Amino acid sequence: MSTKITNPNDGKNTDTVDVKPDAQAILEEFDRESRQRSFTSRPLAIGLTIFAVVVSLYHMYTAYFGTPPVLIHRSIHVAMILALAFAMYPPVKKASRTKIPFYDVILILLSISTAVYVYLNYDDIVRRAGVATMWDVIMAAVLVLLVLEAARRISGWALPILGVLFVLYAVFGREIPGMFRHRGYSWDATFNFLYLTTEGIYGTAIGVAASYIFLFVLFGAVLQKSGMGQFFNDIALALAGQSRGGPAKVAVVASGFLGSINGAAVANVVTTGAFTIPLMKRVGYKPVFAGAVEASASVGGQILPPIMGAAAFIMAETLGMPYRDIAIAALIPALLYYLGVIAQVHLRATRDGLKGISRENLPAVGEVFKERGHLMIPLLFLIYMLFFTGRTILLSALLTILVTAVVAQLRKTTRMSIQDMIDALADGAKTSVSVSIACAAVGVIVGVVTLTGFGVKLANAIVTIGAGNLLFSLILTMIACIILGMGLPSIPTYIITATMAAPALGQLGVEPLVAHLFVFYFGLFANITPPVALASFAAAGLSGADPVKTGFQSMRLSLAGYIIPFIFVFNPAMLLQDVTAGQAILVAITGTVGVLLLSVAVEGHFMVNANPIVRVLFAAAALTMMAPDLMTDAIGLGIAVVAIAIQCVAAKKQDMLSIRNI
Repeated sequence: MSTKITNPNDGKNTDTVDVKPDAQAILEEFDRESRQRSFTSRPLAIGLTIFAVVVSLYHMYTAYFGTPPVLIHRSIHVAMILALAFAMYPPVKKASRTKIPFYDVILILLSISTAVYVYLNYDDIVRRAGVATMWDVIMAAVLVLLVLEAARRISGWALPILGVLFVLYAVFGREIPGMFRHRGYSWDATFNFLYLTTEGIYGTAIGVAASYIFLFVLFGAVLQKSGMGQFFNDIALALAGQSRGGPAKVAVVASGFLGSINGAAVANVVTTGAFTIPLMKRVGYKPVFAGAVEASASVGGQILPPIMGAAAFIMAETLGMPYRDIAIAALIPALLYYLGVIAQVHLRATRDGLKGISRENLPAVGEVFKERGHLMIPLLFLIYMLFFTGRTILLSALLTILVTAVVAQLRKTTRMSIQDMIDALADGAKTSVSVSIACAAVGVIVGVVTLTGFGVKLANAIVTIGAGNLLFSLILTMIACIILGMGLPSIPTYIITATMAAPALGQLGVEPLVAHLFVFYFGLFANITPPVALASFAAAGLSGADPVKTGFQSMRLSLAGYIIPFIFVFNPAMLLQDVTAGQAILVAITGTVGVLLLSVAVEGHFMVNANPIVRVLFAAAALTMMAPDLMTDAIGLGIAVVAIAIQCVAAKKQDMLSIRNI
């Protein structure tokens, strides 16, 4: 394919975006996960690759043939991931990245010893049923410290500090006054609970990380190696590049799809944004807006089915629900979110008179599908396996990985060599490190919450402060989730908010699925909500805009996402819960109209600029239309007709009354 506008990473079998030096610096500033070692010693690099491949093969083997006992399997997973973490990540930013120092070798050996201890003493551990020996406590303390240190290296101080505070809370809870007081636990009992039970570090989070998440991360690595990222960019360019503000629409579509697969908002911003943000600025979008578009689209990918950045799998395990039910429930809210972003992008382009990219500088749809269209087969196969076969998620993921490897061989542009496959296996294991370490660190927090009943106490506190008022309690929960999600990856954010905040909504009669989706949304939006909006700040670094202004612009673009969770709490019909086909269609239609009206209100433009009063009318119509109820729909439609009529009169006076100006 010969085109003038292509991803700078265009090329055969690129597994990661080739980030420019300045973009790489920005990535490392806002995404600690990118601060990895790069070995100068070839034997050391080969050794790490071999170990990472072994880790991937172990998880593929257990996915098909079954796992050892739960405690053993999870301990092996954590040990291998910890070993990779201490091999890949230096202790501080300025430390050498070309070798593994002796102290990290010691930490790697200690990491492996935690699993060896469980394996060798498993029968005795089961017989003792929680009665800790001296060596149990020693190994438990070692594991907790290793997990917290690994989390510090990868994601910063937030998780380790929370972990330490919760451990102290478990031990000294008797000394705390008020409703959060508890009887207190000894150091021995606390550490043993976190180590040798499936309620602490080896709890549900790490269980899901060791199964579903790992395989889907591996799937994403294989897809990237085959050139799927290039396909998403090219097809988005081909379909939307020529329209008004085309590059911004390309950013929304491409970043949404890639964000759903990789589940890393900041990394997605920098990798795709290195390509899309300059294009947006080139056609006339201001730097603040260009950065905000990329940030909003990248964050939204994690609420977009079918993969949802892998968080949906933890949600399914936590709620004891089939994964497909969660994906179906999340579908309409996710599509409405992206519709809101695209609508604002379009209205901004119309208002400012921006054009798209000329057709001769864009790839042709036919050529894109000819070269890489077959890469859609694995995604369609995955959807078929997850939604229509009744097969397990593990088997579906494993078979999809194998199908991807086979399908990639169909064309020269996507064909993977043996080395490419080895690299994909290694990259999958390496990429899973950050997620698994975060899940292990969160296990410390969740373990203490379970041991002390902190979650129930916090839920009671929220309900008490909210005085039993659902709306007020929802606002308090939203604020709590955004605070808890500051600076954290999406998966630990969800686990923490689901453990601490969701129970409060349950006490107020909110269904579990609805409550968990609510906290999930706002935990994610911490990435675009100032003062700690890492995705927005990273995008601002690429666009050259003010970070705080980019954060607030990201919030404007994502406004539908801040409103929709409140809507589906009060009316779960938006989540397709207990609705008929007719009701589902009505919800989709009214929600679509409502989001479009909201976009007009935010941008203040419909053929011509709208005055403040008309914008208020559009906003009121939007909110009433988004609420799935016939009465509010009728009221909203009436208000919308009035607002549109006023704009039509104003447009006619300015000789702008045309559907082309919408």
